[in-house]
Amino acid sequence: MKKLFFALVLLLAGAAGALYLSPGALIGGVQWVERGLAGLSSEQAQVGELQIHYYEGGPADGETILMIHGFGANRDNWLRFARHFTARYHVIALDLPGFGESSKPDASYDVATQTERVQAFIEALGIDKLHLIGNSMGGHIAALYAARYPQQVLSLALLDNAGVTAPNQSELFQRLERGESNPLVVRNAADFENLMNFVFVAPPPLPDALKQHFAEQAMANSAHYDKIFAQLRERYVPLEPELPKITAPTLLLWGDRDRVLDVSSIAVMQPLLRKSSVVIMKDCGHAPMIERPEETAKHYQDFLDANPS
Repeated sequence: MKKLFFALVLLLAGAAGALYLSPGALIGGVQWVERGLAGLSSEQAQVGELQIHYYEGGPADGETILMIHGFGANRDNWLRFARHFTARYHVIALDLPGFGESSKPDASYDVATQTERVQAFIEALGIDKLHLIGNSMGGHIAALYAARYPQQVLSLALLDNAGVTAPNQSELFQRLERGESNPLVVRNAADFENLMNFVFVAPPPLPDALKQHFAEQAMANSAHYDKIFAQLRERYVPLEPELPKITAPTLLLWGDRDRVLDVSSIAVMQPLLRKSSVVIMKDCGHAPMIERPEETAKHYQDFLDANPS
């Protein structure tokens, strides 16, 4: 017991030192712990000229759930959510090309192009059928995939997804129409704090040193993200004509206080889907799987249980 106590003291001391001297080292340690708790390992695949990084875990013979992150994000968004599914499902969370650790070629990142890249990734991994879940831009991609490849999709879950003209315009698009800067792109330290408050109702707590580290990473990618966001708008693919092509049961899950994409989008989407379920989470923002991962996972598992493949 005494040895264990001293080991814990050393671990805490090391973590404190890492936070002071190298926030990046601490982040790596936290990610390692989170991956372990989620039962995921870090993998990579060569898909054409692209190197795709992804997390993978769960039984290889289980049904596959592919998790697709949103704009400016990466596969880490799913870690605390994914831990609820790896005991039963084969779980994959990828870094989309242009994000995270995956390749960032000087190429197009519109939703249609990214959908075909996801298809090539799925084919490279030899997956025939799968459950798709996506958040924000990732939901837009997941929905377009389900419309283009309906025979492969067992179920579809869309968390605060893009791609729909909402009856009530969101605060994000109101700001953009006024000519204000994009609150999803971080250009200085203050922007990162504002981003957290914009995306979440209750932002995840972060030490100041980690906030600074994440802000610096986001600032370094600001020009890249500006380019991608411009492409998403210039080469926009509306989902309204695509949704009737989706044959899989579809979950529409939204935070009722989403300032990025308004919850009224559900009123447009639900009548266009063949089989839909709706969950609106009270006092929740744009990324429910981060803000309230356990509750979001329960809603998703209930949906999967209600729609066995």
